[in-house]
Amino acid sequence: MRGMPTPTAPLDDDACYLALKARDARFDGRFFTGVSSTGIYCRPVCKVRTPKPENCRFFTLAAQAEQAGFRPCLRCRPEIAPGGRWNAAWSTQDASRILAHQAADLLDRAVQTGQAGGMPEVAEQLGVSARHLRRIFEAQWGISPLQYLQTRRLLCAKQWLTDTDLPMGQVATLSGFSSLRRFNAAFVAHYRLQPRALRKAGAETPTGVPSNGMGAKGAPGLRLQASYRPPYDVAALLSFLQQRAIAGVEAVDLTQRSYRRTLALECNGRSLTGWVQARFLPNAFAVELQISESLGPALPQVFGRLRNLLDLDADPEAIASTLGEQFAGMEGVRLPGTLNGFELAVRGILGQQITVAAARTLTRRLVHTLGTPVATTDAELTHLFPEPAQLASAEGDTLGALGIVKQRQAALIALARAVASGSLTLDAGSPVEPTMAALMALPGIGPWTAHYIAMRALRWPDAFPAGDVALQSSLGVRQHKQAAQEAERLSQAWRPWRSYAVVRAWQAHSNSPKQAKTNP
Repeated sequence: MRGMPTPTAPLDDDACYLALKARDARFDGRFFTGVSSTGIYCRPVCKVRTPKPENCRFFTLAAQAEQAGFRPCLRCRPEIAPGGRWNAAWSTQDASRILAHQAADLLDRAVQTGQAGGMPEVAEQLGVSARHLRRIFEAQWGISPLQYLQTRRLLCAKQWLTDTDLPMGQVATLSGFSSLRRFNAAFVAHYRLQPRALRKAGAETPTGVPSNGMGAKGAPGLRLQASYRPPYDVAALLSFLQQRAIAGVEAVDLTQRSYRRTLALECNGRSLTGWVQARFLPNAFAVELQISESLGPALPQVFGRLRNLLDLDADPEAIASTLGEQFAGMEGVRLPGTLNGFELAVRGILGQQITVAAARTLTRRLVHTLGTPVATTDAELTHLFPEPAQLASAEGDTLGALGIVKQRQAALIALARAVASGSLTLDAGSPVEPTMAALMALPGIGPWTAHYIAMRALRWPDAFPAGDVALQSSLGVRQHKQAAQEAERLSQAWRPWRSYAVVRAWQAHSNSPKQAKTNP
């Protein structure tokens, strides 16, 4: 066998086996190993004894392993492996392969957000027929879209069963099954195990996370676990969030390596409020996510938003191989997301052409004037961020008294009205080009703000606010007569990961003796 492979190189069986022997976490989620002697499939980081090469079969997807008759390991838990394999291939593969990757990504999002949509809805979003997309999908992955979707739903159910004490009926609903009977039948057919038996077995494994733990300074809540691929600069991400944290809404503890906040969202016509907490576990490539029980009906959505906030599914090796030497030593810097796209857009508008500290002050005033007070057991979490309807009905005098200039008042109210009416959606996975066009059609929103929103709220990995002063300074083009054009020219080599280049440039700039006055 040859030497240890790199995560960006194509993986054959020899490379997979070497990564398996090394239990290399950089390969986590990039392949799964089916062991013929046990009928179990595992992540590359599984701590069981390494099987013999002749007993191993390697799969790109968990669904492929299950289609081949393997059951998920109860110890390493394939359901908590990091995802995010798709974007890296979009810019370099043929059109059919890109389409298959995009379809898998959209099916993932349907499960992640608790939607019941299948291939017809995905085909409509991609602008092709369901029949054509199904043919492309099967040719690429060797399984049908329905098989892929079923595996994703069952793995989600497996996590809810293992990590929480939620009733079986709620687990079935949250996983996308129309009835408890269908859920039980699918679970037994795939895993040859009753859901209740798996819950008991999962509780006995050393990787199970207690479901009755305490979060947000003592409040009881649901606990779940999620993994990521190293390297991960935890301090950089938490510092980024801490510098922008809104008093009353968010709190960051660098010592405990945790982030917590209040949250409100709509789920099936219901308004839910509560809190969430993320804590990076020591000596593990994992995060413990705690969610208040009041947000339980929206568990898949909240879980997915937390993964996006922390950028848990990024592939650092693939990103670093594209960004090159310009950002050497910053491979662990992640792209912070958001739990609320509307909130992020408001922050972006308030942050135009001012410092981070000034933007944070304006946002805090807005929250404490228009936000809703909320009772929690955490003295630092006291308010919910204003809903779009609350901001849309705000008077100019109210906003002016907070120190918000008229131009930004108009932008905030126009944004709030667009989101409240449903004409503008700012969620991860929303179509980038039409959403950015809709944003820039609003008064007071230009390319900088639109790219900032696309980068963090839409999770577009190729956003690039070329006019950003801090970005230009970090790239050494600030004194250029056409600084924005020069920054744009330099950025072409970093596609499709320019958003990561921006965050790394900002960090490099913040670490320099001189800082620009604009707010990234």
